[in-house]
Amino acid sequence: MYACKGGVNLICILDLLGHADVFATEIYARADAETKRKAIESAHQPLTPDTLPDWTTDTSLIGWLDTLGR
Repeated sequence: MYACKGGVNLICILDLLGHADVFATEIYARADAETKRKAIESAHQPLTPDTLPDWTTDTSLIGWLDTLGR
């Protein structure tokens, strides 16, 4: 659910301020740069594995790549 930097659920703030919906509360709840950075980093998925296979030992791949230059 929605949470502010201090860990308080945005719905609790909504109730405290007497807002009709969470969109009105979001106007006052802004994430700082550090919070945004952490959110982006936690959502990041690596595109490649940590270790890549050694393609230089694949003779069929080397042969196929060699045909591309002809």
